Amino acid sequence: MHTQVLALYLHGKWCSVEDATKTTSKSRAGLVMVESAMERVILFLLAHVLEKLPAIDRLFSPHPRTEQGKLLWRDGQAVGFYTFKQKGSLCGSWTAQSYLLPVLDTTLVRRGWRGRGFGLQMLSEFFSLFPREEVVGISSPLSPSMVAVCKKFLQQHEEQRERLYEVMEAPGGWEQRRNIWMNIKLGRYSHCTDNVKSFKELSSGK
Repeated sequence: MHTQVLALYLHGKWCSVEDATKTTSKSRAGLVMVESAMERVILFLLAHVLEKLPAIDRLFSPHPRTEQGKLLWRDGQAVGFYTFKQKGSLCGSWTAQSYLLPVLDTTLVRRGWRGRGFGLQMLSEFFSLFPREEVVGISSPLSPSMVAVCKKFLQQHEEQRERLYEVMEAPGGWEQRRNIWMNIKLGRYSHCTDNVKSFKELSSGK
């Protein structure tokens, strides 16, 4: 039996799920860091109610305070998000291990907004957050759309080819990650496409 969310009770009144993801604030434009409880609710609604992540990502949990995330705002509406692990953050509540590099974790763009280059925008913006890090990572496995976006990004930014890694498992040591550009060139992503598609999913770290 599936539970269907039809409305939310916010600020003393009922509103539709769609309305909950909209804003009149002009400061919400582009990629904005998730900070408030309401922004965490919006991220959850995008992932589980309005779009629903694919089966590979069903274990995605409500955005925890220990994880960073950004909502993508366009025309007064939240149309996507990405989350990431900071270098030094705990790999989980069950371990004392910490991530050895920043890791892009889960990404989603709403169906009606795909094909506009937002996936590439998110990856570029993620890179810009860590200009001094020797390496940055993306959680494994990579989806076909993610491989295509990485390929496009690395074709445009050759200087980043030695920095971007697929993190196979935490905490992301050398034996736990693979260079994405090398794997693309070696044809190890059999599902890789030549056309850049906007992100529709990116698996969360597990």
